[in-house]
Amino acid sequence: MSKIRTINQLQNALDSEFSWRLKEIANLKIVVRTSENLNKKTAVRAAIPLLYGHWEGFVKNASTYYLEFVNGQSLTYRKLKSCFVVFGVKRKINDLVSSKNSNVSISTLEFLRDELDERAKLKIESAIRTEFNLSSKVFANIANSIGINTQAYESRYHLIDESLLNRRNYIAHGEYLDVDSEGFRELADEILFLLRSYKTDIENAVSLEEYKISA
Repeated sequence: MSKIRTINQLQNALDSEFSWRLKEIANLKIVVRTSENLNKKTAVRAAIPLLYGHWEGFVKNASTYYLEFVNGQSLTYRKLKSCFVVFGVKRKINDLVSSKNSNVSISTLEFLRDELDERAKLKIESAIRTEFNLSSKVFANIANSIGINTQAYESRYHLIDESLLNRRNYIAHGEYLDVDSEGFRELADEILFLLRSYKTDIENAVSLEEYKISA
């Protein structure tokens, strides 16, 4: 994918990322619903890890696209909200904390002082870490790191942790788990709601330029 610099490019990336996942989740629901009774439980067990994969994959990729967009706006560090500045200076901050060398500490402080008026260069690669277990805690950390308010998601944290993540882990570790087809349908609908909400929150943040620090 080409670099994301414009709102249209970001919108297209988010739309594409969401649409194929929407279709596949819809297909999973159909497979589960139309399976013969003896195969329904197997279909559900196979579908839950895929559903989790869409949850983790969309949050990671959508967040990364947003970071790429912010990075492409050619703004200085001083004009960005602190959460985005971190992606550009985190390594320097870590150097300052861990270094016992005064020269390193001085050069790091000079960088932090002088570079605020330079064009921000955010470190995108590996910036968004799901830790391969996108729990509500990890999700909140990712969302907060790009300035997305998580209050509206908190009522579904238990669903994320228990109904999705724990079930996925049980199945992945070869343990038996009994989930009926109706339970899967409801879970799939809830995850789609979360993905839509996250997509909308990013779109609104871009439209309102919420990545910029308030004047």
